[in-house]
Amino acid sequence: MALTQLDPNTALIVVDLQKGIVGGPLLHPVGEIIARACAMAERFRELGLPVVLVNVAGTAPGRTERTPHRTAPFPADWTDLVPELNRQPNDIVVTKRTWGAFASTDLEARLRARDVTQVVVAGVATGTGVESTARQAYEQGFNVTLAVDAMTDTRPEAHQYSLTNVFPRLGETGTSADIIRLLGARNP
Repeated sequence: MALTQLDPNTALIVVDLQKGIVGGPLLHPVGEIIARACAMAERFRELGLPVVLVNVAGTAPGRTERTPHRTAPFPADWTDLVPELNRQPNDIVVTKRTWGAFASTDLEARLRARDVTQVVVAGVATGTGVESTARQAYEQGFNVTLAVDAMTDTRPEAHQYSLTNVFPRLGETGTSADIIRLLGARNP
């Protein structure tokens, strides 16, 4: 479904734009993904709307058939958000240890306390962190919008599957420019 509207109390959720992830092999130039996420964050902040910055600091404890990507400890700055995000004192920062930002965190409660009814999701990786966060938001009753040009993945097939098959079932999709344009109709 194409982007039609944003609720008056919409939050931006930026997933895993952190030093330990953005340096890896990604499908799209990470600088462009970061720039688009930053442009949205700036506009949300201008309007006094919540900006949620999410990082990941581990994995869920369950067994899987796939060997973990990493067994050594992460470097000291691995979880640090990229400085371009310009973290502000009013931003909500969530550290997760699962794919999605709502599981095992207080994100839902923090958004509900601010009367948020809709979320815009962007970041890395499309088929894991972004999709899981969007699914969890949808399951918690938030309206969901996905900024499709402000996300990327390491796997082309996962990125495309999420865009084509999953996201249209969770909410509306649009570009970061579409989202900023809809926000532009509001007074700063």
